[in-house]
Amino acid sequence: MALQLIIIGGGRMGSALAEGLLAASWCDVADLGVVETSAVQREALATRLPGVALLASLELEHVGPGTGAVLCVKPDHAEAAARLAGAMGVTRVLSVVAGLSTARIEAVFPGPVAVVRSMPNTPVLVRRGVSAIAGGGHVTKSDLDWAESILGSVGTVVRVTERDLDAVTGLSGSMPAYLYLVVESLIDAGVHQGLSREVSRQLVVGTFEGSAALLSETGQSPEELRAQVTSPGGTTAAGLRMLEGRAVRAAFLEAVAAAAERSRQLGR
Repeated sequence: MALQLIIIGGGRMGSALAEGLLAASWCDVADLGVVETSAVQREALATRLPGVALLASLELEHVGPGTGAVLCVKPDHAEAAARLAGAMGVTRVLSVVAGLSTARIEAVFPGPVAVVRSMPNTPVLVRRGVSAIAGGGHVTKSDLDWAESILGSVGTVVRVTERDLDAVTGLSGSMPAYLYLVVESLIDAGVHQGLSREVSRQLVVGTFEGSAALLSETGQSPEELRAQVTSPGGTTAAGLRMLEGRAVRAAFLEAVAAAAERSRQLGR
């Protein structure tokens, strides 16, 4: 039976997308398939995705005129997976493979294919992700709308040009790791000041969540919100002076630049 959407790769990203699509009623459960070569992973997915077609491989019977595919495999397997999808007749693809250009995916297809490249981040696992999308040479507005509807089931989506996706990778794609490092460091700082690790964790994580909500919900700039916490000559000013003296701002600029450059290297 032909499926409406086939997710190629049933790992964390692929399974999170499948769950998000079903929760958003993007399609009927019988119209969704996941291709996963690992029998162990397929067994785990069967519990999480009851009724979804869990496939060991992609076959002609699964693809119809309107079937789309989401490429959710590792970079070194992506071109082979895309080539198989093309051989089966897929003509619309959303790729979440880091560093793989639309041109490289288009090149392995037997004919014209609409390829939308994206860079989601790991909060898609809790449907709070931020994803950027960019279209290849054969993409129409309808294709971008289709891709946005898929990724929109697990968070928010922005549209950029493909040349911007390396910068997106270095910023929002890698940003959860930067933030976790900050949280980890602040928890340690609380412990060094005599707090228990559990109390320090509650304080840091709760403040992190509340500060993000304040930034999102008030519409105020981070500079404005920072100023509201910082009294002249006060405790926060002393802490910020130390951070600026240690060039924390410059370190973040360089981290994003390094990650973006690595994304460019992977795409070459």
